[in-house]
Amino acid sequence: MRMRYLPEILRCICIASVLTGVIPLDRLDENDNPKPAKKKSILDYNDVDMERIYEQWEKDEEPLEPDELPEHLRPSPKIDLSKLDTSDPESIIKMTKKGKTLMMFVTVSGNPDKSELERITGLWHTSLFNMHIESQRFVVDASRAIFMFKDGAQAWEAKDFLVEQDQCKEVVIENKSYPGKHFETDNTKDEL
Repeated sequence: MRMRYLPEILRCICIASVLTGVIPLDRLDENDNPKPAKKKSILDYNDVDMERIYEQWEKDEEPLEPDELPEHLRPSPKIDLSKLDTSDPESIIKMTKKGKTLMMFVTVSGNPDKSELERITGLWHTSLFNMHIESQRFVVDASRAIFMFKDGAQAWEAKDFLVEQDQCKEVVIENKSYPGKHFETDNTKDEL
């Protein structure tokens, strides 16, 4: 058995001991001093008791690094207001999305079948990867895919690339639509 599993094994043994009543549940008074231990049946434990046991266990643990925390617990990146260009609202949104997960919807023009849609969006995904833009790709329906970015600021760079592609009909980020440059809208078709 490897030594790296030792803390998990000890944690399981401790929790099992507390739950079976071998180790009584300590309670703290207002000054965080332990009160005399009361024997309590495992059937009488509630969520508060379980949370207290967990807090006692985690009390001496080292805190996680900020990049190891779940996204909702990470500290927000500091925004330098002196570098903020108020005339460009996209730059403001881009700065606020830095380090946060963001999804972008991409619509492919024409009526591609599933394999063609996979091929086209896969090519775009690979091109973004080669541009050092990390994303995940998910096909949503017959002509749409989602590109998910761990760093939301990269979504605007990806948008600039995607709208230039021949088969890109539309890119949607944060409920704002960006039409593809090579896609003919219904108005231009009527004029011809």
